[in-house]
Amino acid sequence: MVALEPGIPTVAQLFTFMRDAELRFDALRMRIEEHTATARGDHLVVMNLLMRHPGQARVTTSEPERGIASNFDLWISDGETVRTYSAQHKLGTERPVRHAVRGLDGDFPGMSRVYWPRTTLPMETLPDLFVHPAGYCQNVLATGRCHIAGTAEVLDREAIQLDCEHPRTIEVSADRPDFRISMTVDRATGIITRLIESIGGEVTRLAEVVDLGPDAPLPPTAFEFSFPSGTTMLF
Repeated sequence: MVALEPGIPTVAQLFTFMRDAELRFDALRMRIEEHTATARGDHLVVMNLLMRHPGQARVTTSEPERGIASNFDLWISDGETVRTYSAQHKLGTERPVRHAVRGLDGDFPGMSRVYWPRTTLPMETLPDLFVHPAGYCQNVLATGRCHIAGTAEVLDREAIQLDCEHPRTIEVSADRPDFRISMTVDRATGIITRLIESIGGEVTRLAEVVDLGPDAPLPPTAFEFSFPSGTTMLF
């Protein structure tokens, strides 16, 4: 689906549109701020993504409350090799991109199909979830009661709002009938721009895109990185 038709889409139409979100741009700049409720109060994690098809991606994760010195984790890939670096611990890794599982490209039912991204991002992270939402729609949202709640405006861009009641979850604490997910989806690209999780009406997680630049110009050195001296390499 190249674009959503005017008006409010159905849940199925929105999921189909979201599946190919990453194919609607050649490069992407995105910043996500994630707020979670902890025993010590609100916890903020910031993720900055730079991405260029095919294969090039850089994700920098930091926690502002820890200050700016040695406060980031880096994941960077050129499509063939993935390098990671933890500034706090001065630890690095350099490994080949994980090969896809063979035999999953047959004519399987929708719930059994696997989406192969054009440009891989770190697994089980918000940047991967927001840019590659196909698996999330298929394996999480589709297991709950979903409905389109209307439209919204995020970063001066039109978005579709989706609510999901009691989807399947692997977290015991969230496996409750009052667990709810509310999200907004960028109407132009299909990227998730806001994700809110709540239990019993109390927000436990708020992740939102605060900067979104499809096809934004990227620095020439965006995907260059050399491990600092003193880095301990893990194998």
